[in-house]
Amino acid sequence: MRRPLILGLTGSIGMGKSTTAGFFREFGIPVWDADAAVHRIYGPGGAGVAAIGRICPKAVVDGQVDRAVLREWIGRDETALEQIEKVVHPLVARDRAAFIEKAAQEGRDIVVVDVPLLFETGGDRAVDATLVVTASPDVQRERVMARPGMSEEHFQKILANQMSDADKRARADFVIETRTPEWARTEVSRIIEQLRKRIETDA
Repeated sequence: MRRPLILGLTGSIGMGKSTTAGFFREFGIPVWDADAAVHRIYGPGGAGVAAIGRICPKAVVDGQVDRAVLREWIGRDETALEQIEKVVHPLVARDRAAFIEKAAQEGRDIVVVDVPLLFETGGDRAVDATLVVTASPDVQRERVMARPGMSEEHFQKILANQMSDADKRARADFVIETRTPEWARTEVSRIIEQLRKRIETDA
């Protein structure tokens, strides 16, 4: 059973990552979403509920993890984030491994792992190729500030935790500028074609 080629998809907030992931799904490529995995882990019956409960009992409400309580804890305790990551990262890695295993059993040739902090966490070392989505700073700001509940302060805080767009692009194997959905969709098709040629060459 051959493991599929793993493409790591990333990009800063507001760059069009979710839309681009949707185009891969449209072309029949399975996509694993790191944020969705965390939601599963924190949700009712999730693998992380009991583990989070042991380090922060107040964060477990109605059988699931309340992320607002975790954020509040992180804000007042500088050790909190490290404790949470120690619990959650192995569970997320297990979820991703199960996804890749299932794709291999189904005979898939390519999978996408959608990870917001791919480079920041060293996740690029666990994939075969990387794709960064990008947009101009003006377009990025416009998209992000249109989100419900977004403030300038929160936007700046998110940017401070992310590697710069220029650094991501410099490290990527592929870059898509998400000018329009049509353009991004065409670029996704082109990248899938290139990856399949690479698979044939490596076979």
